[in-house]
Amino acid sequence: MSLALLDFAFHVSWAAAWFWVLLLIGLVWARRHLALNRADQQKTLSPQDASAPPATLPRLSVLVAAKDEEPNIGRCLSGLLAQHYPGLEVIATNDRSSDRTGPIMDDMAARDARLKPVHVTHLPAGWTGKNHALHQAIGQATGDYFCFTDADCQFHAPELLAAAVCFALREKIDFLSVLPDLEAYTFWERIVQPPAGAIMVFWFPPEKVNNPNSPRAYANGAFMLMSRRSYEALGGHAAAPNALNEDMHFARRAKSSGLRLRVILGGGMYSVRMYVGLRQIWNGWTRIFYCCFGTLPHLLVSVVFLSVFSLLPTVSLLVALGLAAASVAPAVFGGIAGAAALAIVAQQSVLWRFYVLGRTPPAWALTYPIGAAMCLAITINAMRRYAGAATHWRGTSYTGGA
Repeated sequence: MSLALLDFAFHVSWAAAWFWVLLLIGLVWARRHLALNRADQQKTLSPQDASAPPATLPRLSVLVAAKDEEPNIGRCLSGLLAQHYPGLEVIATNDRSSDRTGPIMDDMAARDARLKPVHVTHLPAGWTGKNHALHQAIGQATGDYFCFTDADCQFHAPELLAAAVCFALREKIDFLSVLPDLEAYTFWERIVQPPAGAIMVFWFPPEKVNNPNSPRAYANGAFMLMSRRSYEALGGHAAAPNALNEDMHFARRAKSSGLRLRVILGGGMYSVRMYVGLRQIWNGWTRIFYCCFGTLPHLLVSVVFLSVFSLLPTVSLLVALGLAAASVAPAVFGGIAGAAALAIVAQQSVLWRFYVLGRTPPAWALTYPIGAAMCLAITINAMRRYAGAATHWRGTSYTGGA
């Protein structure tokens, strides 16, 4: 760094602030390697966790709600019925589907008595579709343990359910959420999903979620395992019939009630393709951000996080290089471009590790600024819910429900 740039940095406040903020952003990103090191040390479920004798496993009811899931429901139910778990029943609720979701359930149930289809034809006022569907399924459940999952999940390891139950029993966990691998195939999926996931990790770091002394709570509705006693202690789905993110509702109630909550990685034992196409991505993450962050201040902090830590280095590099090339204070803006480049290198060094952890090809980390800009727009859209905007999901419009 030249003497002229040092002199400028100390005498021109806005340039000094810009320069040092970029260096600070780079330092913050570099420190995120420590968080990734802790993530590497988090428990990952594996088939070896299915260690208990089969005769000792409690009866398990798996409950899944499906609305217009014709492309997914057969694959989901086949994976569940292929599980190596004695005393298993699967209760699938067809929630007002207009496609062949219901007939597919009925055909599979005719071939396997462990599958119980439930058909819902209307949605009562004050309920969200998924909550009502699962509430109806619970009425048919006979298990001592409940596992809630989603119709778009694909189950790869037949030991998954046994491993999860054995782990929960061994560790005396009241509420276990196993995180899936995220499938992403299209351009926008690979652009948006990793930055959106990074925001969730920022707000819900696993070491805090799994710490009973921390109020931070999180669960993923793709896989939530709890005993019947724990479910009833949380009030069931009837305790929050209009919650758009019932997983976060259960997690927060579990933490506040003193139940032991644990979130672990699934280790590739199952996966989910959350959204297909830009419209689903936009609506789905709007719903998640609105419901998971819970308050307008948290959404505002997310806007600052995305604007400053995610986008400012790239924007600064482009602007500073452009001004320097135009011979506008080239020493000054060359220095600012250098600070921005350092911040981007630190950012990318973290993101490549994060993308690998999320099983996304790491080269897609280069598109992070585009994904972060999309997440910023989605977060602002989520803020509109506090002004009364409706949330559109699965063919139904909801107002409120955070």
